[in-house]
Amino acid sequence: MAEEVVRIEGVWVRIGASVVLEDVNLSIKKGDFLGIIGPNGGGKTTLLRVILGLVRPERGKVRVFGMEPEEGRKFVGYVPQYTTFDLDFPIRVWDVVLMGRLEKRGLFRRYRPEDEERALRALEMVEMEEFKDREVKGLSGGQLQRVLIARALATEPKLLLMDEPTSSIDLPVQTEIFEILHRLRGDVTIVMVTHDIGALSVYVDKIACLNRRLFYHDSKEIRPEELEEVYQCPVALIAHGVPHRVLKEH
Repeated sequence: MAEEVVRIEGVWVRIGASVVLEDVNLSIKKGDFLGIIGPNGGGKTTLLRVILGLVRPERGKVRVFGMEPEEGRKFVGYVPQYTTFDLDFPIRVWDVVLMGRLEKRGLFRRYRPEDEERALRALEMVEMEEFKDREVKGLSGGQLQRVLIARALATEPKLLLMDEPTSSIDLPVQTEIFEILHRLRGDVTIVMVTHDIGALSVYVDKIACLNRRLFYHDSKEIRPEELEEVYQCPVALIAHGVPHRVLKEH
């Protein structure tokens, strides 16, 4: 039986007067590639922040590698939306990736040779080592997304959380990123959130639909009526130009 990486039981999160997560239950196993879909404002990013220990539920229980999220997050890499990155900040690709080693080396300490080796390996894993001396402001959206993935990989994570990693990126580059993630499988458990159903590819093996409440599927197939409940509108077709199957036959 696969090791349980994340366990969420009966979690409720309220922000102000609004319930953002309602009685969420989820178990993520080692080696899973889980895609979490749902509309904007459905609670996807909040769920990631709960796993990271950045948001405390008002009810429920969360365990990450059997620990409180604040402890377990040392084994977690996080890839934010690249649109949250300040492209005007003058910094090289190499420096961004080395930031992933800050927790390992501690603040105000020099990077060790092993930190640089790990950062270079992370860049190689996303095929961006040739760009290491470039400034990030000169990168395309897809290249910057690879750099942010490399920064997360430099932490040597057991769990990789990704927030809209293919947002605003054209289809061929999306496919390249999914290929990179596919190669990481086995070594790293991956959780990817997106509001774009079509971004899901053949590489995702499990799907959770989230719009305040969560519907979990131990496969990549979802019934149309479940999507309609999550998105609160009719769903007739899912197609994105990538060979994948999200809807069950009906």
